[in-house]
Amino acid sequence: MASGAVATRAAHQATHTIPIVMLSGTDVVAQGFVASLARPGGNITGLAGLQVELSGKRLEVLTEALPGVSRIAVLWNPDNPITAPFLQETQAAAQALRVALHVLEVRTPNDFEDAFAAALRGRAEALFILPDGFLSSHHRRIVDFAHRHRVPGMYYSRAWVDAGGLMSYGHPNLSAMLPHVALYVDKILKGAKPADLPVEQPTQVEFVINLKTATALGLSLPPVLLFQATEVIR
Repeated sequence: MASGAVATRAAHQATHTIPIVMLSGTDVVAQGFVASLARPGGNITGLAGLQVELSGKRLEVLTEALPGVSRIAVLWNPDNPITAPFLQETQAAAQALRVALHVLEVRTPNDFEDAFAAALRGRAEALFILPDGFLSSHHRRIVDFAHRHRVPGMYYSRAWVDAGGLMSYGHPNLSAMLPHVALYVDKILKGAKPADLPVEQPTQVEFVINLKTATALGLSLPPVLLFQATEVIR
């Protein structure tokens, strides 16, 4: 069993015969893990998210929450090869929405302060985080920066909002789907072939707003967004 695209790739490079059940938030067809969702065709199957397709929508929701926003700082880790499609999708959405992105690279813990300083120099009006395990492991540091400098943030999972981030738009935490992964393992141990087990995708999208954070930032969010939210933390 492999959790995440990096682990899935490592497992795939190690064997093309031992069955692999993956839990990944990226485009598994584009990554070459499976031939198609309906018929994986190899030794990998499992669950995969649609995070790339949600990047544009995530930026759209941010601009709806902050009417008139024009400068958005984007944090990303270019050392993670799966993040490039997320950046491309976000840049395309930014062009359509007529907002300027200030893309800031964060590869190591030592890069945060330079990235934060660049965001402030560029007078960023909002913060946008691209999905990445390394950035996620430092989510409290990023959220603290956003609070300290009163920069509203859009994140890709509710863990950031639980930590005090303004809002998130994305699939529910994939780790909550681990029990479903066990069903794939069970089928394979009973003789099913990964090549014949369709890859499943979550159908639910969570839109979580931290109203306490909005109040602290002095924001009055449009009522329609509060109505559309899956959950509002008050």
